[in-house]
Amino acid sequence: MNGCIYMLGLLEMTKFRGQMVRVHVKWGLARQVSFLKRVFRYLIDRILACSCDRRSSYKRLEMSPSAFSGRFLPENGFQESVLKCMSGDSDGDSNLVVLKISLLGDCQIGKTSFMTKYVGDEEDKSCLQMTGLNLMDKIFFIQGARIAFSIWDVGGDRQFLDHVPVACKDAAAILIMFDLTSRSTLNSVIDWYRLARQWNQTAIPILIGTKFDDFVHLPPDIQWTIVNQARMYAHAMKATLFFSSALHNINVNKIFKFITAKLFDLPWSIERNLTIGEPIIDF
Repeated sequence: MNGCIYMLGLLEMTKFRGQMVRVHVKWGLARQVSFLKRVFRYLIDRILACSCDRRSSYKRLEMSPSAFSGRFLPENGFQESVLKCMSGDSDGDSNLVVLKISLLGDCQIGKTSFMTKYVGDEEDKSCLQMTGLNLMDKIFFIQGARIAFSIWDVGGDRQFLDHVPVACKDAAAILIMFDLTSRSTLNSVIDWYRLARQWNQTAIPILIGTKFDDFVHLPPDIQWTIVNQARMYAHAMKATLFFSSALHNINVNKIFKFITAKLFDLPWSIERNLTIGEPIIDF
């Protein structure tokens, strides 16, 4: 009798151990799968965050071209008379006031298009291009004085960071730029701002979101998220925020008019615009 009870006890213990082994095996597999998922998600996040050539984009609403055309008219901007853009002639250069403007931000966000839109397509404009750095000048009159904006466009690739010190030193204004349709470029603006401030603590900071003509087609909830994040960053940087489009000349001239008014204490002011779906201006 005792032998039978003993054998039954052994059988029960064997079944229990078998169940425990199966539980441990399943738990171990579940932990491995969970770990692999976390690793995969981390790698994807890093690729999206660090990729400079592939910009993260958002799902767009289908809108006809007519839905955008005519909503935001290209502005005439500054009523300035452009004489020339630093051709070889140096006559009268002693009366020229030169002010450096620096453009910083990730690659593929439209900095060069923004600069070219403002300077114009004059054949005699001065343009110096080198690896990772573009320079353009624009001369105009302000109350009888000849002013030249010397605009320095630094390449967004990390290999060109060596150009940042020379571009930022003695700059009157620093424009930190990002692509409104690429969240990763917006996340980078604080790093660009901190880097710029290492070499210049007095320049006027301006935060600029580019490609507004594409941004306006995004879903309203995505636009709302980007607007609020950009405003938060601009507040932290103590910078004025502009949404712009080089293609449609939205706020391009207005930004440089704002810089000029700030530098020369001119009686000109801008109006805040926080309406979702319109080019934001905040300060």
